[in-house]
Amino acid sequence: MSDLFNTSTADVPTGPRPLADRLRPKALGEVIGQEQVLGPDAPLGIMLASGSLSSLIFWGPPGVGKTTIARLLADETDLHFVQISAIFTGVPDLRKVFEAAKMRRQNGKGTLLFVDEIHRFNKAQQDGFLPYMEDGTILLVGATTENPSFELNAAVLSRSQVLILTRLDLGDLERLMQRAEKDLGRMLPLTPDARDALMEMADGDGRALLNLIEQVSAWKVTDKIDRTGLTKRLMKRAAKYDKSGEEHYNLISALHKSVRGSDPDAALYWFARMLEGGEDPRFLARRIVRMAVEDIGLADPQAQAVCLQSWETYERLGSPEGELALSQAVVYLALAPKSNANYVAYKAARNAAKQFGSEPPPTHILNAPTKLMKEQGFGAGYAYDHDAEDGFSGQNYFPETMKRPIFYAPVDRGFERDLKKRVEFFAGLRAKRAKT
Repeated sequence: MSDLFNTSTADVPTGPRPLADRLRPKALGEVIGQEQVLGPDAPLGIMLASGSLSSLIFWGPPGVGKTTIARLLADETDLHFVQISAIFTGVPDLRKVFEAAKMRRQNGKGTLLFVDEIHRFNKAQQDGFLPYMEDGTILLVGATTENPSFELNAAVLSRSQVLILTRLDLGDLERLMQRAEKDLGRMLPLTPDARDALMEMADGDGRALLNLIEQVSAWKVTDKIDRTGLTKRLMKRAAKYDKSGEEHYNLISALHKSVRGSDPDAALYWFARMLEGGEDPRFLARRIVRMAVEDIGLADPQAQAVCLQSWETYERLGSPEGELALSQAVVYLALAPKSNANYVAYKAARNAAKQFGSEPPPTHILNAPTKLMKEQGFGAGYAYDHDAEDGFSGQNYFPETMKRPIFYAPVDRGFERDLKKRVEFFAGLRAKRAKT
């Protein structure tokens, strides 16, 4: 019986093959990059040395070797390699794959099932892998560009080891370019600066680099092409960004933390990255205001107003002119004095409200609009602060059964220096009034 999705290389194609296919590594030792998973002391290196390979989830961006490594693992462990894509595979196809793997197992042959874009399978489809993983019918190797913590079932994750594959650095891309030139039998017609530009265009994607190299190698030129000539001939690869996915949250986190860390240059970089990726400037405007109230707070009360004004300016001007106003707010926030004292106080107050949520206010601060309420003592003993010495009565405003907490503790930075003095002043008066 022939196997569904059989990837046997017995029938070697005789027609033209893309450069990326010709340079596909034939052994794990030929893989460029990913030392953090393939090295002798790395997870895969240890698994292979011990002869015990578990189910795996490869998490990483496109073009870093997920499919190649999976295929080579099958070769190293003498497992039959089957590749499917979650995009094109339905439940009937999966059943056929599992049945073929069962028959193969009965004949003494194991199966490494590589599932590309595994996060595209729904929960029920992912659950379908479990019995075959548990009884050893398949060794699952899934590949995903999305965070497995969010996209994969806990049951699948508990039976697999997640390995993170990273984008190729410039050194890795240079080695890949040299390997391509060896296969082509000639150097690329590029100046050193243009070579760097070509690698930058690939943006850490090895497959993208090889595709670009294939284009450059086909050019009929007599002189070497410089960076300017290269950028005229080739379009830069679009920046990796998903407005609703992992990258969206990663970059807004980077922007927020750069602002919190008082680094205007880094903050502007992440702000620009998000805009270049197509992010909605209004989302950025909302988050910038949030940064002002969370991380600057009352250390600079003007910060919130600056952000709101920048947002209003953007709404009047639109893109791209209004984006400059938002960048101005980003710089202002990064350089502003920082305090999360109000944020901490707010969260503490919310927790206290949950804990003492049924306690009534003390009777002396309750209004008494009716005779009955006055007879019940509502409002009795209330001290009108404006009539008190220093305009401060020092009365208790918390529930009578609740011990007075301290929520707001201003920092000694920016405007909160003055607020700290005021807090301490009123605390001293309150203690003094309590003794009298």
